Formats: sequence, structure tokens, C-alpha cells
Amino acid sequence: MIKILMGIALVLFLGLGGYLVHLYDQIRFEVDKIVHYDPKLTTTIYDRHGDLIANLFKEHRLYAPIEEIPGRVVEALVAIEDTKFYEHSGINLDAIIRAIIKDIQAGAFVEGASTLTQQLVKTKVLSREKKIMRKIKEVLLALRLETLLSKDEILERYLNEVYFGHGYYGIKTAARGYFRKALDELTLKEIAMLVGLPRAPSYYDPTKRYDTNLKRANRVVSRMKELGWIDERQYMASIQESPKVYDDTLTQNKAPYVVDEVLRRLDLKDIKTAGYRIQTTVDLYAQDLARESLDHAYKKILQRDVNASQLNGAMVVTQKGTGDILAMVGGIDYKKSNFNRATQSLRQPGSSFKPFIYQTALDLGYNPATKLHDVARTYEYKNEDENLTWQPQNYEEDFLGLIPLKEAMVHSRNLATINLVQSIGFNNIYKKLGVFDIKLPKNLSLALGNVGASPMQMVKFYSIFTNYGQMIEPRLVTQVTKRGETVYANGVQKRNFTSPEQAFLMVDILRDVVKRGTGRRVRTPGIELAGKTGTTNDNVDAWFCGFSPTMQSVVWFGRDDNKPMGKRETGGRTAGPAFAYFYKHYLKEHPEIQRTFEKPKGVYTGKVDGKEVFFTNISKLPVEKESVGEELIF
Repeated sequence: MIKILMGIALVLFLGLGGYLVHLYDQIRFEVDKIVHYDPKLTTTIYDRHGDLIANLFKEHRLYAPIEEIPGRVVEALVAIEDTKFYEHSGINLDAIIRAIIKDIQAGAFVEGASTLTQQLVKTKVLSREKKIMRKIKEVLLALRLETLLSKDEILERYLNEVYFGHGYYGIKTAARGYFRKALDELTLKEIAMLVGLPRAPSYYDPTKRYDTNLKRANRVVSRMKELGWIDERQYMASIQESPKVYDDTLTQNKAPYVVDEVLRRLDLKDIKTAGYRIQTTVDLYAQDLARESLDHAYKKILQRDVNASQLNGAMVVTQKGTGDILAMVGGIDYKKSNFNRATQSLRQPGSSFKPFIYQTALDLGYNPATKLHDVARTYEYKNEDENLTWQPQNYEEDFLGLIPLKEAMVHSRNLATINLVQSIGFNNIYKKLGVFDIKLPKNLSLALGNVGASPMQMVKFYSIFTNYGQMIEPRLVTQVTKRGETVYANGVQKRNFTSPEQAFLMVDILRDVVKRGTGRRVRTPGIELAGKTGTTNDNVDAWFCGFSPTMQSVVWFGRDDNKPMGKRETGGRTAGPAFAYFYKHYLKEHPEIQRTFEKPKGVYTGKVDGKEVFFTNISKLPVEKESVGEELIF
């Protein structure tokens, strides 16, 4: 009888062994997901100073290689989860036997005995359901995994894979999220709070159950003391500590219009899973200030009983020399509308487009003192079979006769500009402005800014003046890296438009627009500013496009339905306050910035009609010789 029973036992043992071998053969390659670990990683977007703008992810995970993980983290984790981690080969037989006895006594699964290796297998490969078959697979795969990876490699994968609650995957993410710290900045108590989370992330979430989490952390610290891994002094200090926990949003999106534009420009299909590091040109201080400036002007508009329905605005600020976008606000309230009016909206710039027509004239030999005809004219034209007339007017509804080019620009005289366009000819204008890559009307409405342009395009065009003749492409992203390797780099893109001397003639004119012309509202003590207002027919659009010696800025206001804002809503009155507010406060934060415009060599000073005027070698201007401050060249 004994022999029969032994035979049956042997058959069962061999059968079970054969089954386990067969099962192992079926599942052994499932550990490849862990061996060739490729988790979903968070893409991070930073400003020019390295400050976080936003996280983009499907699973919020910031990867930490084992070299970045402090030894204290490993000690605390092993102490509470798997004391014999460095001794076993994937499973802990003593713990399994103890767990089986307790489970039999309770008649249910009441205690687990999973090692860290088993937990990693369960998390990455298997389900969490408590079934015998799943447990057998877990054991087999854990044994297999320990033959393929070192202990450090297993720990690295575990600490990056497991869930720490609150949407945080991996310990680096949890440290940043809960404590706003890097791993090497954590205290022992903070480490204990983190390593205690994976057992029950929701239950121990410190943002919801802080005291419960502290109790769990104290058990971790006590266990470390029992094992002799910390002394009495460290133990007492840690037990008494109550760290501050932050309940932050996961995306941390500080500039949503910027983030959306980054996504549009890069168009990376795996941007939410590949763990890119995106370096932008944005200055978060300037970004916040631009948003505040736009809101300041918006509230002033509302105080004038303007209908707020559909009213919106945009602001862009770029850096001289690089075109770096320091700030970009695409609307008054992103939560109400994520449409980016700074880049996606084409509006008529009105008179803010005039400087480019006047620059064309200057480059053809005109000069600031050249007399223009500020007189009324009637134009007849046909629209299909209908005979029509066009009688353009100045904003002031008057005309001054002959007026110096500079004065026509300073006071934004429409009639003088229309007559200037006729004088220099459309072909010269199209040739000069063709580099703008926008549709230019082939009629005199061009003189009044009847084109479609976004605030971003206008800030690029105005870079011609700040950069003394060079048009620089606005740049938002400078570099994208993935696991330390550069996958995208963006340099400065420049294009010559005119010479420094010729550009300065317009800089001086636009400087006077602010000093005594239509842009007087943007004057800011302590710094020279230049620019041009723009107001379209019926006050549909209001612009101020301008610059300081170091930055270009464009502000736009209008209604999304293209209806008039109100009779008195002009570029200076409506958009100007945002521009002025920005520079006033930026100057307080950065008193070191350049305050005045520099006159380049090749620009000379003379007098015409008793008034000082700048001119260059190509200027066709009889100048009174005795008034010349520098060498006079005709």
C-alpha cells in the first residue's frame, strides 16, 4: 500500500513538475517587458531659465536611473518591503510558508509574501487578482528575472514603474509632486512616506490621508532602526518630523497658450509618452507679466462700458538679436477659449503696417524731411459692373497740404501715406515687402494696412527696426532632447531687410511717435520706447506694435466676431496701456537692461527748415552745411 501511495505521489510530483516546466516555457518571455524596460515617460517643457512650464503625459513618470536614487531610498524600501532582497533569488521561501499558514488559518488570502522582484513582475506583466495560477506565474517569472537582471537593475525598474498615488508613477515623480524636491533633497521621513505608498497608494495618499501616511512612514523608520540601519538620534528626529506635502496639479501648466503652440510647432506623435525635455525661449516672469498687462488693459476697456462679449486680445514679446519669444498670450482667458490669437488669428493691422511702406520710401532715397502731399483725393474704380468712388480721410478729418515724411508718420496721416504709395509705386513696395510672405492687396488700401497678419507675424516684421535692418524669425523652442540625446535644435534665423543706417531713420521716427505722436500713451519713464498705433475702420482692430532697445512687443485687441469695439477704441487708447504696463514693470524687475537706442555709424545730423533731421548717404536731401554735427557726405 505504501509503495502504491509513493508511486502515486511520484506520478503527481512528476506531473506537477512537467506542468510547471510547460507553464514556464509558455510565459518565460513575458519578462522581456521588464528586461527591455521602455516605460511611458513624461515630457517636460521648461522656460529659458530651466523653470518648469508644464508636464505632458499619459502616465506621469519622470525617470530616475539607479545612480540618481539615494542609498537611503533603497534602505527604506528594502526595510519595509523585502528585508532579504539582496539574499534571495527572486522569492522568499520563509515568507511564503508563513503566509500560507496564515492564509489557511484565515480561510482566505490575508497575507502576501511577494518580494520586490515579484511585485515588479506583478505590476509590469501580470494582473493583481489573487488567484493560485497568477501566483505560480509570478514565482516562475521572478525566478527567471533574477537570472537576467542584477539587483540594482531590478530596483531601478521597480522604483520607476510602481504607482505612488495622486497620479505619480515612479519615485522621482512622487518626490517632485508631493514635496517639490529632487531625490537627493529628501529627508529620511519624506523617503519613508514615499516608500510606504506602493502597498496601497490611494489609502496612504498624503494629500488625502496625511496622518495615515505618517503612521505608515513611522513604521518604515522603526523598521530601519530595528535593523540597525539608523541610530537613535536619526530615529527620533525622523519620528518627530511632519513634512509639508503639496497637492499640485499634475500638468503644472503655467502657460497654456505657450504649451499648445509648442505642440503645434513640434508635432511629435509620441510627445506624451517618450519623455522629451523641451527647452523653450519663454521667460516665465515675462509671460506672467504679459498676461497681467493684457488683463490690465482689458479691464480699462470694460470700464468704458464697451461690450465685453467676444472682446479679446493677444500679446507677444520677443528678444532683440535672437527672436526668442519671451512671452506669448493668445487670449484673455484660456479656460474660456484656447484659440491662440497671437498665432492663429489674421487681423488687419491698420496704420501699424505703415512703417514698412515708409521704410521702403527711405530705402529709395526719401528721408525724414521729404515733403509728402497730405491732401484729399477721390478715386474712381469698378467693382464688376458697378462704378464706385473711394474718398479716404485722415483720422482727424482734415488735411495739412505739404508735410514732412516724419511728421506724416508720427501723426499717422492716411492721405499722406496713400500719396506716398502712389509716388514710390506698387512694384517697389511688393519687391521690398515680398519677404513678409503675406498677401498684399494690389490697390491703395495697402497704404492703410489692409492686409491679414497675426500678432506673431507683426512682431517678426517689427524686429527689422529693433535689430537695425535684420528681420529675425520668432523662436519658441531651442532644443528637444530624449534621454540626453538631442533630437531637435533650432538656431537663430535672420534675413537682411535694410541697412542699419536706414533702419535707424525709422527707429527715430517711431521713437517720436511715442514721444509726441499717436503713441503717447505708452511713454514709460526711464526707458526709450518706439512704435506705432494701428486702428482699422470702424474700430474693429486696435494695435500697438513697438519696441525698446532690447525687445519687440505687439499688443492686439478686437472682437472675435469682427464687430466694432466702439468709436473711441483706438490703438493708442486700447492696446497702448498693455504695452506701457509691461515695460513699466519689466524695467523694475530688470533695471540693468539697455535704456536708449544707439545711433549707428553712417547716420548724420543736419537741419531742414530749422529742425534737426537724421539722414544717410543715400538720402536725397539738401542740408544746411553749418548745422552738420558729423562729416557731411552728399
